Amino acid sequence: AARRDFYWLRSFIAGGIAGCCAKTTTAPLDRVKILLQAHNHHYKHLGVFSTLCAVPKKEGYLGLYKGNGAMMIRIFPYGAIQFMAFDQYKKVIKKQLGISGHVHRLMAGSMAGITAVICTYPLDMVRVRLAFQVKGEHKYMGIIHAFKMIYTKEGGFSGFYRGLMPTVVGMAPYAGFSFFTFGTLKSIGLAQAPNLLGRPSLDNPDVLVLKTHVNLLCGGIAGAIAQTISYPLDVTRRRMQLGAVLPDSEKCLTMVQTLKYVYQQHGIRRGLYRGLSLNYIRCIPSQAVAFTTYELMKQVLHLN
Repeated sequence: AARRDFYWLRSFIAGGIAGCCAKTTTAPLDRVKILLQAHNHHYKHLGVFSTLCAVPKKEGYLGLYKGNGAMMIRIFPYGAIQFMAFDQYKKVIKKQLGISGHVHRLMAGSMAGITAVICTYPLDMVRVRLAFQVKGEHKYMGIIHAFKMIYTKEGGFSGFYRGLMPTVVGMAPYAGFSFFTFGTLKSIGLAQAPNLLGRPSLDNPDVLVLKTHVNLLCGGIAGAIAQTISYPLDVTRRRMQLGAVLPDSEKCLTMVQTLKYVYQQHGIRRGLYRGLSLNYIRCIPSQAVAFTTYELMKQVLHLN
């Protein structure tokens, strides 16, 4: 029983560490993505690479990590809840509903994503506000100050949940497809070419796990497919979260309004999919590191 009690905790830690490693790897790309998605007026005429070069010039190298503190505080519980909930939901769906195979992965992945998002959403809101600020024009002094300001100026608790709708709508296909693709690639790979792609797990020789580079590749492909499907909703979420900070906030009050507005103002490529190329560059290493770290932590913490 003791082992089972700590299983929760160990799985929580594994998910948390996986999330933090993945996010710190790609934090600079995250900041640039937020600046581009919401057309920050300092950088709006620039593309991905020119923004990456312009931020350190304007705000120093640490400028690339702006909002990363709030991100770490959010991502540890987020990663932990997501990976843990995924395992739990998978069991429940299998036992209670008798659904197995690919469908239960898709459902569990979506539900885990939504659970994690709802639990950690206010932190995401604060991080986006901090990451959107440019040196010399600070409205928020730090994480706690941002919390206070949003709470007092934007309608109390509900102020923290602006943009939750597109997030949840986008999360379901995103988390669902990334877990689904990863799980499917993993099971096909191990079934078709166990010697080439797999190796015995360190903590349980009966369990086959993917070799690290194959894990990275599968995680990356999973991330890229999921991203493309749900990207316009990500742009919508950022716009809504920045609400009060953007000049055109009254046109972006609901999800549908925001989608329409971005489409009419900027079109598909420069609006709904602005920053997508960056997202691939960012997302593939991030997903790959997350899945690989998690698989590694699972072996270190004896979760197989």
